[in-house]
Amino acid sequence: MTTVCLVGTPGVDLRRELLSRETARDALATYDLSAPFDNSLAVETVSLGAAVSLCNDLNWYLVRFAREALVREPSISDGEWLSRELATAVRNDAVRPTETDRLLKVYGVVDGELVEPLFLARSDDGPLPEYDLRDVDRTVRVRVTESEFGG
Repeated sequence: MTTVCLVGTPGVDLRRELLSRETARDALATYDLSAPFDNSLAVETVSLGAAVSLCNDLNWYLVRFAREALVREPSISDGEWLSRELATAVRNDAVRPTETDRLLKVYGVVDGELVEPLFLARSDDGPLPEYDLRDVDRTVRVRVTESEFGG
């Protein structure tokens, strides 16, 4: 199963905003909702294509109420997420799944909340540097496109 996780912008109750609007509520009606992080909403979909399609269906709301739309596809990585842009590129065959692991946006997690991201690039000759922006409970790795990494 492919997981979609939507993370709300600060000051916005993402779950309330999505479920209070008929179109978003209808798009989410067939899914079991969970919240892996504070102010987030996650669902399990049947495939990467279904995950990207759900994000596209919810785009109007995501632009207004979400700061991130993350996708976890087990056939690509069990432990790392894909950005929505990278998931779309993989779905559209613009990027091969094996080419998704070099550029990362690493979030710290403090008390269940995603905090400042750190951009890191994997190299062939060493381990990934540690998250060092502040003390955190753990980290969440998100694979990103070159444009997201550089922009």
